[in-house]
Parts: sequence; structure tokens; C-alpha cells
Amino acid sequence: MPNVKLKNYFHLHLLVFIAGFTAILGELIVIKAIPLVWFRMVIASILMFIYIKIAKVKLKITPKSIIKLSFAGIIIALHWITFFGAIDESNVSIALAMFSTGAFFASFIEPLIYKRKIIWYEILFGVIVIIGVFIITQSEIKYIKGIVLGISSAFFSSLFAVLNGHFLKQHTATVISFYEFLSGVIFISIFILCFGEGFSFQFFNIVKLDYIYLFILASVCTAYAFIASVYVMKLISPYTVVLTYNLEPVYGVIMALILFPEKEKMSTSFYYGALIIVITVVLNGILKNTRTLKRKDS
Repeated sequence: MPNVKLKNYFHLHLLVFIAGFTAILGELIVIKAIPLVWFRMVIASILMFIYIKIAKVKLKITPKSIIKLSFAGIIIALHWITFFGAIDESNVSIALAMFSTGAFFASFIEPLIYKRKIIWYEILFGVIVIIGVFIITQSEIKYIKGIVLGISSAFFSSLFAVLNGHFLKQHTATVISFYEFLSGVIFISIFILCFGEGFSFQFFNIVKLDYIYLFILASVCTAYAFIASVYVMKLISPYTVVLTYNLEPVYGVIMALILFPEKEKMSTSFYYGALIIVITVVLNGILKNTRTLKRKDS
């Protein structure tokens, strides 16, 4: 039994490592954020569909549910576009540090959607996170575009997570992911046709390495990660999963420093600000879990 539990914890950390590696792939891939996300969602949709056929998962849901999942699909597409855009405009470290602010957007979005009161310490932690962002901004003002895109990415990610938490009560993760990916592809395709250069030969004429990185991104970091994370949550407490995923920026920044030492070397103030944000996010998770346990006991 201990070996099985240890194996599940290792699997969880592998998933968090994969999540952090997503940012590394964003740095390695040459093409810009919008086509990058389009390729990612197209390949992930195809792989997910193959899995659905093999596993014989039923895709039939109500039109109302399709509309809701389509909205969430647009949100996740915007999250990925702004996240990879943040990497393009700055670097992996900035993008991941700003992404860490997402837990506090969730603290305000969640009460609006689930109609609950805002908890006092969420406001306090929100202020502390803003201080952390301010410290980073002051020392890395040259990356202001990346900082704004990173914060936008965190907002979209939080909105998506809160919406998905509601959807999981009604549908399986596989069905949710498939419709979200599909709607994301349609949304970005319309944007490219209306405001971009369209699907010309140049759009698909990308370097071979990009196709390899995109396939890894869509298969391992997207399709596999989505399905595996749901599997892990059935075996490990949600609290442990959430807290462990807070290590994503830590893993990502360490990998970035090793792989891109020149580009990722930041000022001391950046690391102070990033540390403030990560520690606050972890404390927020601990306090939330404590409150949940107290409610169950009472």
C-alpha cells in the first residue's frame, strides 16, 4: 500500500513538472502565441477524439451544455494565448510568476459564481500578492507587456478553473475537455480568418522542430495531462493536488534557468517578489483546507 501511495505522489509531481515544462516549450517554439495555441488545440482535439473512440466514451450532451462548454473553451484559448504571449514579450520566469497570481483571482471569481461571501484573509493575501507583483514590476519594467499578459493569463486560468469545477458535477473530464478544445479551435480559426492572415501556406510552413514541440505540447502536456490529473485526484486528496500544483512556477523557473541561463537571469527583486507570491498562494491553500476540515468536523 505505501508503495502504491508513493507511486501516486510521484505521478502527481510528474504532472506538475509537465505543467512547468509547458512554459519551456513555449520558449522553444518559434511561432507566435495565436498559431501556437491553434495547433495545440487542433492536435489535442484529434488525440482526445481517438481516446474517446477507443474508450467508447459517450459524447452526447444537451445543446445548453455545449454552449456552456464552448464558452469555457474560449476562455482556456485566451488563457493559453496570453500565457504564451507573455513568454514572447518577456520570458518564462515573468510568465510563470504572473501566472501564480491566479489563485487570488479565483478567490474573487468563485464567490461571484457560487454566490458565497469573500473570506477576509483572501483580501489580505490579495493585497500581499499585489505587493509581490509591484516589486517585480518595479525591477523588471522593461517586461511590462509580458507582465500584463501574464496577469491576464492568470485571470483567464482562474475563471476557467472555477467554471470547470462546476461542469465536473455534470460531465466527465474527457467530454468537457473535448468540447472545450473543439470550441477553442473554432474560436481561434474565426479570429485568424477575420483578423489574421488566414490559413495560407505560410501558416503551416513552420520548422520541423516546431511540429515536434507542438506534438509534445498537445499530447503530453495537454491531452495526457488533462486525463491523468483527473485520475490522480481520485487517489490523492484535492488539497494535496492543489498545493502541489503551486510548485508549477518553481519547477518551470528552475528548468528555465538551467536551459536558458542568459535570458532567464533576473534581478534579486524579481525573486523576492516571486517568492512572496508563491508563499502567499501556498498559505492560502493551507488556510482554505483548514476551513474545509473544520466545516466537516462540525
